[in-house]
Amino acid sequence: MTESGAATSETEAAHRAVEAVWHIESARLVAGLARVTRDVGLAEEMAQDALVAALEQWPVSGIPPNPAGWLMTTAKRRAIDAHRRDETFARKAALLGADGQPGRGQGAAADSDEAIDAIDDRIGDDLLRLVFTSCHPALSLESRVALTLRCLAGLSTAEIARAFLVPEATAAQRIVRAKRTLTEQGIAFELPSPEQLSQRLSSVLEVVYLVFNEGYAATAGEHWMRPELCAEAMRLGRLLVGLVPDEPEVHGLLALMELQASRLPARVGPRGEAVLLPDQDRRRWDRLLVRRGLESLARAESLPGAIGPYTVQAGIAACTV
Repeated sequence: MTESGAATSETEAAHRAVEAVWHIESARLVAGLARVTRDVGLAEEMAQDALVAALEQWPVSGIPPNPAGWLMTTAKRRAIDAHRRDETFARKAALLGADGQPGRGQGAAADSDEAIDAIDDRIGDDLLRLVFTSCHPALSLESRVALTLRCLAGLSTAEIARAFLVPEATAAQRIVRAKRTLTEQGIAFELPSPEQLSQRLSSVLEVVYLVFNEGYAATAGEHWMRPELCAEAMRLGRLLVGLVPDEPEVHGLLALMELQASRLPARVGPRGEAVLLPDQDRRRWDRLLVRRGLESLARAESLPGAIGPYTVQAGIAACTV
């Protein structure tokens, strides 16, 4: 292989590594940064800056031993720099206003230290805040879906546009609109109160199930299934199960998605035609997903509380396996 060919190969390998790590870690990055900035849009921009830095530096310096840690450290530095710039601006604005209050410099330094510590808060709490913020009922359903796929699934604007067969400009506008609404309405990056939890969780589950259904039975396009969207929805469902393990409907939704997704390989015939359930070759069903779905259903039914619609549908789906 020539020297230029080797360099190209190394660059491609670095770019693949960046894409893989981003897909896995982007939600954690955005969640940790959003807790500090209190602004999901700004946090997502900082995380994107870290991604750009990786794309520029890794082909030159090589893939670091801990790629996820490298991205988090880079994003942290940007968050800290931005926080300190805001503090400097606030101090100078106060001086121009001649408010005469002593000790503002010490307070700002303390705030900066607290912000730095805040980035290292429990990842689980940060992710849960991001889930509920991205799926806030104040946003339109389309905006909730776009922002969730962007911040939690790590999809690019182009990928979101392709997934829902809309122009890239339309997908970008939905994301921008969602961020603007969160800012203009002063929606805090925080967990809902116990009184709001049920309503807000319902909104979250609705978004995840909509993504799954678009993959299971596409509403437009030449392909009537998009398995990659089903996979993203199940990944989000498993994330939710880890974050709110005591909510039965979260397990119920995951069970429903896993049981339905287990049939994907048998739903299409050799010429691309639809194969109805009675005619499907059950040997082609994904037995791992069937087992996981039944386990999730058992967990949902074992938890205290009323049985919800996702658990009921999962129970019906389980009758056919």
